[in-house]
Amino acid sequence: MLRDAEQPNEHGTSPHMSHEQKFWAIESQEAEPDMWVCMSCLSEAFKRQVPIPDCPACHGVSTYEAFTMESIQDWGTKELIAKAMAAAPSVPQPSPQARGGSGAGPAE
Repeated sequence: MLRDAEQPNEHGTSPHMSHEQKFWAIESQEAEPDMWVCMSCLSEAFKRQVPIPDCPACHGVSTYEAFTMESIQDWGTKELIAKAMAAAPSVPQPSPQARGGSGAGPAE
């Protein structure tokens, strides 16, 4: 059971920042939303993964829904947007060339 590891530390930071947090990876297609927000507390966001066994902030179970970064920026709090932005680079993204970018070669 991870209850002790899930409690905020003395600095008030999220447990997944101070302790080893386990995650369940979630696959998504390029056109699908890949940011997962806890709908119980609206204060945790993760990219292509959700924490196991529950939300580190409110301990909600199975409370995550997928959103795009743009939609989170539209309705999220400053704290949620900051967490989403911090989580965004945590999962490697394909380069623009790998996704069929502009196709322009290097400048000569």
